[in-house]
Amino acid sequence: MTDPVTHAKQVVEAYLERSMIPDPEGASAYVAAGLSITFTGGRAFTAPAQTTAFNAKRYAWVKKRFIRTDAALDPDTGDVHVYNTGHLYGAWPDGTLFDGNRYIDIFTVRDGLIVATQVWNDSAEILLDRAGLAEAPL
Repeated sequence: MTDPVTHAKQVVEAYLERSMIPDPEGASAYVAAGLSITFTGGRAFTAPAQTTAFNAKRYAWVKKRFIRTDAALDPDTGDVHVYNTGHLYGAWPDGTLFDGNRYIDIFTVRDGLIVATQVWNDSAEILLDRAGLAEAPL
């Protein structure tokens, strides 16, 4: 049997792959009841379909280029904390392509299912820059 850390990394990457299709129903197979998702800006969601709907408003399309997936077992709780980082690429709603948008997704995996995730990326900063509102060059 696969150790819990390796299994948690596989669960997270499979979830992210389904999320990028987008296939929120398929992504749901990797999450526990009571899922807590926090997107950039503190936006709270409880299901992959909600994040798919949010992304459909922010991007014409978006994908993740994984650079690294790391994980650590919490010996006190048995939870595995998984960190997936890389770059977003895709197109903004106006069709303008982008690449190199840094992201990190932080997951808590319990009993083989995702119970929580936090999503961080540079999209807001890039959009501020495109609107001429950035306080410093990117």
